[in-house]
Amino acid sequence: MIAGVVGLGAGLAVAELAAGLLSGAPSPVVAVGQTVIDGAPPALKDWAISNLGTANKPVLLAGTVIVLVAIASVAGVLAVGGRRRHAITIAGLIGVVGLLAVLSRPTSSPGHVVPTIVGTAVTMGVLWWLPTRLVPIAPVEVDRIDAEPVGPMGLDRRGFFRGSAAIGVGAAAVGGLGRLLQARSAIGDERATLLLPGPGEPATLPADAEIGVDGLTTFVTPNDDFFRIDTAFTVPQVSTDDWRLRIHGMVDREIELSFADLLDRPQIERYITISCVSNEVGGGLVGTARWQGVRLADVLRDAGVDPAAEQLVSRSIDGWTCGTPVEAATDGRDALLAIAMNGEPLPDRHGYPVRMVVPGLFGYVSATKWVTELELTTWDAFDAYWVPRGWAERGPVKTMTRIDRPRVGSSHGDGVVDIGGVAWAVHRGVSAVEIRLDDGPWVECELGGVPSDDTWRQWHHRWDATPGDHVVEARAVDGSGEVQPSEPRPPAPDGAQGYHRVRFTVNA
Repeated sequence: MIAGVVGLGAGLAVAELAAGLLSGAPSPVVAVGQTVIDGAPPALKDWAISNLGTANKPVLLAGTVIVLVAIASVAGVLAVGGRRRHAITIAGLIGVVGLLAVLSRPTSSPGHVVPTIVGTAVTMGVLWWLPTRLVPIAPVEVDRIDAEPVGPMGLDRRGFFRGSAAIGVGAAAVGGLGRLLQARSAIGDERATLLLPGPGEPATLPADAEIGVDGLTTFVTPNDDFFRIDTAFTVPQVSTDDWRLRIHGMVDREIELSFADLLDRPQIERYITISCVSNEVGGGLVGTARWQGVRLADVLRDAGVDPAAEQLVSRSIDGWTCGTPVEAATDGRDALLAIAMNGEPLPDRHGYPVRMVVPGLFGYVSATKWVTELELTTWDAFDAYWVPRGWAERGPVKTMTRIDRPRVGSSHGDGVVDIGGVAWAVHRGVSAVEIRLDDGPWVECELGGVPSDDTWRQWHHRWDATPGDHVVEARAVDGSGEVQPSEPRPPAPDGAQGYHRVRFTVNA
């Protein structure tokens, strides 16, 4: 088993180094992990997002490595047991899986297979060589002339363990160097020095957007805290020099834009709330940021959209696709090709250098990161990534309220208890939030200010508490007067609904 794990580690380490030396080439583990994400059953993906949230990819990575270790252990047992050819065959099959995964990526090129081929060859070599370090202990000579030599006495494992240790240390060093090279080739330095033009229409935030109650979610979500849900196993690294946006399909003229072309266009800045369709009632897969970019409608106007076009299909650099209603991109709302988030260039994990942001739609139909292509087409002509997996075709954001305080299971002293949270009905606005305690009457809450109907808003109520165990629930009313639906529903296929309820205790 040690022989198998050491062989696997050596192969993966060399593959990481090759990936670092060959810009853009993925390591085999990343390619396999991405293929698993794309091929996983929809129910498994939904479970992973609902239960693991933003930790789903590290868990998948760990699971992939565990499976590889188990297979490699079997190969090691065969190699040490005298069946090295069988072990080499298993290593070769692992390599073939890695090659197929690499070649299945939309951005693959012939050179991208080099890390997998080299890593597989190293694993095979270690599996062939390490068992030879296990040598029989020589027979023991005796002094009596009529006595037979005693032996062999077993196997001398010192050479094996020395070889394993040397390979293990070398693999750690080589793999670490590979990761450093990959980090060096990333766009961190470019992003840090990128100068963006100031927006011609800067966003402004009302003074009362923050209502000053401890424990409430801040109106603006910091970049590091903003949720990330996507299908990219590793964050794509796209340089502004290499980035291009192609607009084609049902248009009068196909156009292509560079990042410099985008910077030359009029820039606007808007506060917009984005929500993931997988967000549970009371969940955290929602956030508000100050986005800067160019109006998507202006770019589409330059291409000349065919009146018969119904769907705007956007594609990410990693091949992920998103289908947005054309009217949502052209009806006057602040749909953006965004280049900045909260006053700085987009973080790479949030789509650097360019992403889409369309208010009023769940992210899976509006918020393509690392966007490189826009195709105008019809609904019948194409199903975007999540539609064949059971999610709704369009995905407007539902009216939703979340209670931030009191926390579930929290205890409070007798007196005034602050109850508050955030509510959103993106692109319709929130006109009221109401709460009720212990099935009592609905009570209207104080609302914070908002820059537009495209963001959430804070809400708050001061309750003269009574001792005991209590349940508080909340509901919102959108800008048209429609009350948030009370019937509980799961996220699939078009977003969760129902009232958020929190149990807490007031001590006597």
